[in-house]
Order: sequence, then C-alpha cells, then structure tokens
Amino acid sequence: MSRGRWTGRDRRRSGAAGLEEHHIDERWMASYMDMVTVLMCLFIVLFAMSSVDTAKYEKLRNSLATGFGVVDAGMVDTAEGTVVPAEHVSKDAEGFDDLQLAEMAVDRLTALKERMNADLNAKGLDGTVQFLIDQRGLTVKLVGSQAYFLPDSPVLQPQTIAILETISPVLAPIPEEVAVEGHAANGITAFPSTWELSGARATAVLRVLVEKGGVAGHRIGAIGYGSARQVNDDSTEAEHMENRRVDVVVLSDQPDKIRALIPQVLQARVK
Repeated sequence: MSRGRWTGRDRRRSGAAGLEEHHIDERWMASYMDMVTVLMCLFIVLFAMSSVDTAKYEKLRNSLATGFGVVDAGMVDTAEGTVVPAEHVSKDAEGFDDLQLAEMAVDRLTALKERMNADLNAKGLDGTVQFLIDQRGLTVKLVGSQAYFLPDSPVLQPQTIAILETISPVLAPIPEEVAVEGHAANGITAFPSTWELSGARATAVLRVLVEKGGVAGHRIGAIGYGSARQVNDDSTEAEHMENRRVDVVVLSDQPDKIRALIPQVLQARVK
C-alpha cells in the first residue's frame, strides 16, 4: 500500500478527531439556562404574591425622611413607624427632640440618685441626705443637724465624712461637673462673716471628695453663699440647723433649652 494513499475511512476518522479537537463541549450551558429559568420563575411568583400597601409605604417613606429632618411626617407615633417630626429634630443629638433629651437627662440623674441612695442604705446611712432633681441637675443636700457641722464651725463630723465617702464612688467616674455649695445660718461669732464660714464648709467637703473619693479636681469646684440663700426665716434653732448645710450638685451637661424642660418632665411623671 502506498504511503500517500488516503482512504474514506481515514477521512472520517480525521474529521471526527478534528471536531473533537476544535469544538469545546457546551453541555454546561443547558444546566446554566435551567438554573436561570428557575430563578426567573421564582421571582415572578414572588412578585405575583406581593402586594404593596400604599398607606404603609407612605408611613415608611415619611418615617425615614422625618428621621433625617427632610420633611414633616405630621405626627409622632413610633408604633406606626414615625420617628420624630422634622420641626422637633434637634441638631444637638441625631434623632431625638428636645423633650426626649430632657427625659433622658432625668433618667440619667434619677439613676445616679438611686445608686447613691442604695449605697447609703447599705451602710445604714439611709435618710441622712436629701435628694433634689431640677433643671440644674441632681443635688445631694447635707442638711441640718449637728451631725454634719457644729455651729460656727467648718469641721466635718464623722457622719459627714462617712456620707461623702459613700457617694464619692458614684461621683468619681461620671463626666458631669460637680459644684459644692456651702451655706451658713445667721448670727455667727467665730468667723468675720457667713461668707468665710460657708466657703470653708464647702472647701472641706470638696477636699474629702477629691482626696479620699477620687473625684477629679478639674471637675469640681466650691463656693460659699453665706446666709444669702436661706431656706426659712432662720429664727429658731431648728431653722438654724436647716440653713447650716452644704449641697453637692451634679450639674447637668445638657444645653439650657434641654434643662429648661426637666421640670416639665418631672411634673408629668408625678401624675
């Protein structure tokens, strides 16, 4: 047989080999197309099953827009999805209006009060101080009896020191500033004026809070009001005892417009 002879059988083999060599198997496309078809059917079914509630959509749209202060949603109703009306959105805190911030401030001050009161009760010092929450902040009043200050004296009594050492762990870690305000009754003799006496009392309390209680010095200050801020007529010994006092005030760090709403919040909670 001649080498150059080319039979039909050889041509058929060559053609089959050529096809196998130059054409890639594309059977994967069938599976891919089946998958795409199934997904398309799924989305069509989901779309057909869904129904857009126009009213709910409008509430959602208004809620989102109101939260960003874009438009007026008309009412405040968190159950229905409305966050805050645009005119009430505060620039000082995202998403909260002034009244909500005042409520948060009251919650904060109330929590501090309850912690101090619980610590005092645990040490048998319950009822030894008076608490007051107002637009200034939280006031801890060391009022009255000679267990705090003797007449005409700034020397702290043992009970006063025990109280200060009990409340200072609550005061030390908080970021708010603290004011220690001294007061005195009329008719003193040992000091040139009630200003010096009240200032000395305030300073004595401050030193315990800073030196023993760990309150940062840059967050606290002392001031003496003398007898200028009496709580009564100061005509009897019992009234003298009420005016012979020091107030430890946790000053609210909220803006004036927020603090002005604190009495409103407190009054609403009493009802």
